[in-house]
Amino acid sequence: MRSVAAAIGLTPSPLSTPISNCGPAILIFHFVFAYGILSSRTLKQYYGIDHNVSPREDLNKYGDAAVRDGKLTQSQLNMLRRTEAAHANSVENYTLLVAGITMASVAGVSPQTINAAGLTYTVARVGYAAVYILVDRPALSQLRGITWWVGNLTCLYLLWEAGRLLST
Repeated sequence: MRSVAAAIGLTPSPLSTPISNCGPAILIFHFVFAYGILSSRTLKQYYGIDHNVSPREDLNKYGDAAVRDGKLTQSQLNMLRRTEAAHANSVENYTLLVAGITMASVAGVSPQTINAAGLTYTVARVGYAAVYILVDRPALSQLRGITWWVGNLTCLYLLWEAGRLLST
């Protein structure tokens, strides 16, 4: 039976099959995560404040009125605003991940390294999103910055490794 580490591409499987580069799967997951899962549209539709004509302005235009009308609480509105911010940051950050995974793959960085970096990035970004959306206390919100840096440093590490291999 394969170990968990072998199943996710961090170590060779007992059958001596080569380790697969999970980079494309990591990119697909993070595209869906950033553009779909973290989108606030579903929550805004649930609360009845989604306006498809100008959805980026929903919370600014209609959020306070929705609180006054009892459609949602101030806490829910604040969480929706944090959800939109987490979504925007994940979309912005996706480019760095694509660059890191692509450059590392093209340069010949080992699949184990790419997979480990991708797993680290994934854990960091899921943690980032959870902290951003769910935490509203200043002291605990510092965890968001830590997870943001872990994810970015993972991508920068892949770029560094790619550059090292390409310059030799």
